[in-house]
Amino acid sequence: RIHQLRRLIAKLIPKLATRLSRRKKAAASAREIDLRRSVKRSIRTGGEVIKLFRRKRRIQKTQILLLCDVSGSMDSYSQFLIQFLYSLQHEIKSLWTFVFSTRLTDATPYLRHKDVNVALSRLSHEVHDWSGGTQIGNCLRTFNYDYGRQILNSRTIVLIISDGWDRGDTDLLALEMDRLKKKCRHLIWLNPLLGSPGYRPIDRGMRTALPYCDDFLPAHNLESLVDMTHKISKL
Repeated sequence: RIHQLRRLIAKLIPKLATRLSRRKKAAASAREIDLRRSVKRSIRTGGEVIKLFRRKRRIQKTQILLLCDVSGSMDSYSQFLIQFLYSLQHEIKSLWTFVFSTRLTDATPYLRHKDVNVALSRLSHEVHDWSGGTQIGNCLRTFNYDYGRQILNSRTIVLIISDGWDRGDTDLLALEMDRLKKKCRHLIWLNPLLGSPGYRPIDRGMRTALPYCDDFLPAHNLESLVDMTHKISKL
């Protein structure tokens, strides 16, 4: 499955990892003529346009932040999701990955290992509360204060992967979701339970977080994750 994931993600990377900005840059082979620059340069030749300058849209990297829930309630999805995160980490350089339960762990250096089995083994051993309880608000506060200033900017797309079951303080969760939302470009919550017929986000954690999310999407199988990557590529 990991090889299939990496092949699929590799096809989506050109759109997923970059975006076209409104700003332009000079490019000799571009189709669009930079009329302003061409006319300005013509002043040197008495107003005669000898050379046409061209320009194109500047490509800017879209930074992606992944925050993945590895608490006990996510056990049936965690291994599949971590493999997905591993595939993304190896295809997108401007990607940060964190996992959380009752505490937050920077998973980025572990997921960059060439061997997926070694990567997942080291990560599971490093996250001491893997399959434990869930304190989403507390983990988001750790991220916002310890990492947010260095990572978040106006080009950052934030993906939170969690079922929303939370044993922590919902007031804290609301405060930190608001803080996170204000510092990023787009905030998407991926919930594996959303793929189940009849699911309703009525638990207190999910209900508290939803008002701060730009999108609420399923993440229960490969197809839903591929759909998510298409969604990001259109932002």
